[in-house]
Amino acid sequence: MDETGLKALLEHLPVSWWEADAEMRVVESGGGAFGDPGTAQRFLDTVRQDCATPRHPPEVRHWQARFDGRVFDVSQSLDDVHDHGGARGLAVEIGAPDAVAARRFDAFADFAPAAAFIRDGEGHYLWTNHAYAHLYGTTPERLVGRNVRDFNSAADTAQFLALDRDILSRGKPVRHTIGYHRSDGSAGHAAGHRFPVREQGQVCVAGIYVDITDYTHALQQRREAEDHLHALRDHSGLPCALISAGGRIRQASAAAAELLQTRLSDLIGRPAHTVLAPAPELAVLHGRWKDLIARRSRRAETSAVLVDGLGRQRRARLQLTTVGRSSARAASVWAVVTQQALAHEAYPPLTASQVRILSLLAGGRSNGEIAASLRLSRQTVDYHLSRLRDILGAATRPALVARAYVLGILAPQAWPPRSATAPHPQSAT
Repeated sequence: MDETGLKALLEHLPVSWWEADAEMRVVESGGGAFGDPGTAQRFLDTVRQDCATPRHPPEVRHWQARFDGRVFDVSQSLDDVHDHGGARGLAVEIGAPDAVAARRFDAFADFAPAAAFIRDGEGHYLWTNHAYAHLYGTTPERLVGRNVRDFNSAADTAQFLALDRDILSRGKPVRHTIGYHRSDGSAGHAAGHRFPVREQGQVCVAGIYVDITDYTHALQQRREAEDHLHALRDHSGLPCALISAGGRIRQASAAAAELLQTRLSDLIGRPAHTVLAPAPELAVLHGRWKDLIARRSRRAETSAVLVDGLGRQRRARLQLTTVGRSSARAASVWAVVTQQALAHEAYPPLTASQVRILSLLAGGRSNGEIAASLRLSRQTVDYHLSRLRDILGAATRPALVARAYVLGILAPQAWPPRSATAPHPQSAT
């Protein structure tokens, strides 16, 4: 850019440049800081007097000068005055003495996402940023000079002015949450600070707020969901528990405590594995649990044998569901008992052949038909049935079938009869 282009650019900026003769008379000047050469000359006279004071010796080339309530950064080669009979200089306006910091704040806050304003004690806007004006569907230029009454309901206006008076009387900043009505009439909430500031020679009120309406709404929905969940947990009668990823019971229903024959306070914080009995399906439960925690699945259905406080066991069907969707690992899992068998004293685990024989017996097969279906000898089937009657405490075939159902060995809602732990009728697991 040549000198002509540079001078044309400076005409649009708050700067002043000049060339002066040996007597510090302006020969040529320009820039957008002053509207006429006469003002530029007055400014140069002020600069010359400032340079003549002891705090500005001749070798100083850069300093700040005050002129007509404005502050300028001045650069000038003073040696030129003595060596060449003339001088050149440049002054850049940086603001009024009491407003330099405020101007810097304004520049930052003008386009900040937080809504900010300055009002006088009567509620007139002296300054707002774009975020604040956006709350009212307008621009800062249309807000400044207007009163808070012009943009708010009578109730909101009374609230805002009361807060302003409180700030002015205290003389201290206050952090709070405030409710208001948006431009569309809907209720809004904002959180922030309101504090006293000096503006245009008077003490005014400034505020900076973040709209938390969506956050408040989401928080309210979460609280309502938690209330509904707690109501379901406490009053549905379903035995259920919230189990952490580490395997500890964080919450539980009263029905769960009753099922396990223990106090609810003793159940909370207890390791979940202490209520599980060793059983063939335990390995399946562990596998489903790992998939849930690693988020390879969101829900799973499985079975387990529970041990209550009296040492009795019962088979139960469990519905497992992860909580939350944000992290890579599930933080906790809800476990709900959807089916439960009769509580009983522990008995030796049944073999796969014994479970298959029970399922065929429940389906109405004779001993000979069971032997043919499983490719066993008749004597082997007779032995297993005799052994099952001893293990389960059932004297007859009908009693054996009934016992298999109430103890949860056979699935109560499946036909043909099958194992409670396996989807396929011929599977024992």
